Amino acid sequence: MVGHNFLLPLSTEPWPEEAGQGEPEQSPQPSRRSWRAQDLSELVNGTYKPVLPTVGARADGVGVLYPGRMSTIAAESEAGKTWFALILALQELNRGNHVIYMDFEDEAAGVVGRLLKMGANITDVLAAFHYVRPEEPLGPVDLVDLNEVLALGPTLAVVDGVTEGMSMHGLNINDNKDVAVFGRKVLRPLQDGGPAVVTLDHVVKSNENRGRYAIGGVHKLNGLNGVMYLMENVKPFGIGVKGRSIIRIAKDRPGQLRKEALPHKSGLFWFADLVVDATEPDLVEAVLYAPIPDDVPAEATAEEAQKAKAEADIQERAEAVLAVLTASPDPLTQNAIIDLVPGRGTVTRRALTRLVHEGRVTATPGPRNATLHSLPEGASE
Repeated sequence: MVGHNFLLPLSTEPWPEEAGQGEPEQSPQPSRRSWRAQDLSELVNGTYKPVLPTVGARADGVGVLYPGRMSTIAAESEAGKTWFALILALQELNRGNHVIYMDFEDEAAGVVGRLLKMGANITDVLAAFHYVRPEEPLGPVDLVDLNEVLALGPTLAVVDGVTEGMSMHGLNINDNKDVAVFGRKVLRPLQDGGPAVVTLDHVVKSNENRGRYAIGGVHKLNGLNGVMYLMENVKPFGIGVKGRSIIRIAKDRPGQLRKEALPHKSGLFWFADLVVDATEPDLVEAVLYAPIPDDVPAEATAEEAQKAKAEADIQERAEAVLAVLTASPDPLTQNAIIDLVPGRGTVTRRALTRLVHEGRVTATPGPRNATLHSLPEGASE
């Protein structure tokens, strides 16, 4: 197991208890033996594989967080940190995975309410979304409760409100030593359970003094072993409005995400646009759109660029579907078409639905409740 944010890798740093800041000694803990020389064979025999960002996804399918690593999302208040985290949480729930949400700021009603408006399945929320609202510092009994959830194998753990969490534990956010203590006491148990851990943190108010850091000790950035995202709000979020924030990469320890981003004048890399559309009363559409490439007009937004690309993909896929139906002597089911047309099945399904709606493909009932698809009589394709 590698280490996490705020800390060096577990295999290289034992993190002894700081005097006067630990819980009363309960029982001797087994040594991690982190001072022993490591076995480097997989690094030289060709079997080592770098960690890839597989937790959460941008609208174009690019992953957002590294499993088993600590990452951070930092921004001013109301820039969309929680929306960002909940998009990732919903995606993991939809994949059938468990999610931990440790909240030092809000309450369950606010967080779960957002999830449901985003379209989360109630059954999934009840079974796999584990909301934790700490009211006191983490102790031995609390750790037992936390380990019960970690035993379920969550793929994502969100820690909302690092500043408030440190304050609860009597720690100073401006003290690098205290930052490390919070990481070891509160964040390390989460990481040891295996999920991608992401903390939601604040940045300093002044843009000039902000740089690449969250508020508090620089150890928050220096100790990261995942990715740090900085968010800048462009259009405010709120009920009845459509807001947008830009997401940039401030640090990418494994180095797999910058190649999916675009250089930016800030010196950071532009990874995504967060767009939250709350104009409908009981529905919220929250999306992470890919950045705009250089050949897209400057006045276009990332959202518009992504929608234009999706539309082009559907049109291209529709032509491929028509070609398959033209070559087939018999009508085909949707699954057969998906198998025969290269590319993502979701795009093929959308293209097929559009062709049926436009009358370019005929859908008729088949055996065993199947639907058969064919070209209309007299069609040239």
